[in-house]
Amino acid sequence: MITSRQSRAARALLGWTQETLADKARISLTALKRLESESGLEVYESTRDQVRRAFEQGGIVFLNSDQGIGVLLVHGKSDRR
Repeated sequence: MITSRQSRAARALLGWTQETLADKARISLTALKRLESESGLEVYESTRDQVRRAFEQGGIVFLNSDQGIGVLLVHGKSDRR
């Protein structure tokens, strides 16, 4: 599951605005703002899935280990538009 922090960090690595990500993930801007909110707002799992797929197509790898969570940008795959 993608966290709000991972989403914001991945967007920063790619140089994407919220509008860009919402467009690439084919979700509403409101849904994305809910996902990235620190308030713990409910978001459909399908929304998280669409966002994850959009990031992965942009070259993002999601990290989750016993030491923490994060994101990694794989070289040569980013689409900075």
